[in-house]
Amino acid sequence: MENKLKLSDFDYQLPEELIAKYPEEKRDNSKMLVLDKKTGKIEHKHFYDFIDYLKKDDVLILNNTKVIPARLIGKKETGAKIEVFLVRPLKENLWSALIKNSKRLKTGDIIIISDELKVLLKEKKETDKDNIPEHIVELIYKGNEEEVLNKFGSIPLPPYIQREAEEKDKETYQTVYAKITGSVAAPTAGLHFTKEILEKLEEKGVKIGYITLNVGLGTFLPVKVDEITNHKMHKEAYTISKETADLINNKKGKLFAIGTTTTRCLEAAYQKFGKIQETKDETDIFIYPPFKFNVIDCLLTNFHLPKSTLLMLISAFSSREMILETYKIAIAEKYRFFSYGDCMLIK
Repeated sequence: MENKLKLSDFDYQLPEELIAKYPEEKRDNSKMLVLDKKTGKIEHKHFYDFIDYLKKDDVLILNNTKVIPARLIGKKETGAKIEVFLVRPLKENLWSALIKNSKRLKTGDIIIISDELKVLLKEKKETDKDNIPEHIVELIYKGNEEEVLNKFGSIPLPPYIQREAEEKDKETYQTVYAKITGSVAAPTAGLHFTKEILEKLEEKGVKIGYITLNVGLGTFLPVKVDEITNHKMHKEAYTISKETADLINNKKGKLFAIGTTTTRCLEAAYQKFGKIQETKDETDIFIYPPFKFNVIDCLLTNFHLPKSTLLMLISAFSSREMILETYKIAIAEKYRFFSYGDCMLIK
């Protein structure tokens, strides 16, 4: 039975050299594997060919969330090094955060990031369901929060990239249409787009809309249970505008979702309301086989980690067997994997 799938059913072996450490110099030069989920036919293309797969009146939905430079390196007044990882904004100046070496801290302690930015530990938490405590911190600074974080924070690159974030990651680990600040990870399928590609799609008569889903801590957390149905996702905030809802509800062509975050947002909204409507909400939807997709027709996505919830989602959209077979081919063809890697169009 499909619903008895185990975590090990979503495993595969990836040569380490295929993990992309840096993006392609030109965003749309990434390779793109195209999979027809009905027939299993595979084509090997580049992302600049993406335009050829959309027709006039098709609808393209992108996630316009913006990545926070959420990693702050500072020290206690005693000089001990402390790392703060901002997870999500709570209200003005207050954030939920992970803190390395938090055992060295007590409520009321101040972490000095620079002369212009300090972090006050307002509330110390002991643990949560993943044994990863999210503490409450207050940012102390003068001026504009986004500017201060851009100046002193670094982009929280996923751990598998195995390098320190560089200044240029603030641009390359951000989509060209990023607008609404709030994510700790990029919606990586969107990293392949250029402004020129978007313009060409509009010229072709493709309708383009945006949602916002702030990618949270769940993106980094591994599935720890063997029975995948026992896994619980962290909640992520999302927003759908009236304009985007109308675009989807009145569509004449196919709907292309850019990334798993866009997919989760749209399918969660449909599941809750029975349609796509203007809303600001949270979702902890977990998509795995079998799942009935009600909104999206085609999905552009990157190549995902073994045993990840993202691999489970695309397995639900196609089939587990077809996806794992396709990944074998992608590995043989030396596609680049994960956040800065190549992409896959499932149609």
